[in-house]
Amino acid sequence: MMETMYHKPVLLSESVAGLNIKPASIYVDATFGGGGHSKEILNQLDSNSLLFAFDQDEDAQQNSIKDSRFILIPHNFKYLQRFLRFHKVAQVDGILADLGVSSHQFDTPQRGFSIRFDGPLDMRMNQQQTHTAKDILNTYSEAELSEIFFKFGELRNSRKIAHHIVQNRAQEITTTQEFNTLLSKFLPQGNEHKILAKMYQALRMEVNKEVEVLQDFLMQCKTVLGVGGRLSVISYHSLEDRLVKRFIQNGNFENEPIKDAFGNPERYFKKCGGLQVPSPNEINNNNRARSAKLRIAERV
Repeated sequence: MMETMYHKPVLLSESVAGLNIKPASIYVDATFGGGGHSKEILNQLDSNSLLFAFDQDEDAQQNSIKDSRFILIPHNFKYLQRFLRFHKVAQVDGILADLGVSSHQFDTPQRGFSIRFDGPLDMRMNQQQTHTAKDILNTYSEAELSEIFFKFGELRNSRKIAHHIVQNRAQEITTTQEFNTLLSKFLPQGNEHKILAKMYQALRMEVNKEVEVLQDFLMQCKTVLGVGGRLSVISYHSLEDRLVKRFIQNGNFENEPIKDAFGNPERYFKKCGGLQVPSPNEINNNNRARSAKLRIAERV
């Protein structure tokens, strides 16, 4: 499966450049996908280097690269430290994570990620797990649904949306088209796609526990990255970007850094440059890049 058909990598040169790649080093691509970022990293590694890549999606695993320096781990990147230890690696020199949904996932109707196609309400990144978007919509309480749409979709009318779903699910909601039709009263004309996209984002994040996974992964980076190692993270919405920004600043996900016994802040990372976004040319060539934000940090 060709990477260019599967997924067009976003901020490719900028995110890889942020790793400041050195020869004879070990790197991690935490979100392999179509392999675009991995291939660019491999292009800059010498024969004594290693690249570990993670992806829990069986479709993405079909893109594995035949290269003696490359190891694909078919699991969620929340298991970063566990599988590096399995391969007898304690620390690495750089980690890249592209947190977005791949073009392939969006463009495959049966995966249920896209508002454009009719398909099952699935949205699982890992097709081996049993919990789907259909389960959430049909079994979560009104309060739980409201919290999801408010927290992950940033929808101010989340309570009304949740109430409407619960009141109208006597017959099980099973497809994306049924969901879109049910929520049509909350879609202002001319802005339908934007609001629906937020609803889908909220469901997808809950299905895949994306916030918990991201936090777990970032905390592991404090241990896994050696001093001077680089962290390069691309995010696509404000909640993710806020978590990455706070982690780089404070070593946690709060507004204040962790402090030692004497009250001094403990610093784990220093940011490398400012926030980077795609150029107008990249957005023109790849509309899905429009919301991408790249942050780069160095372990201290």
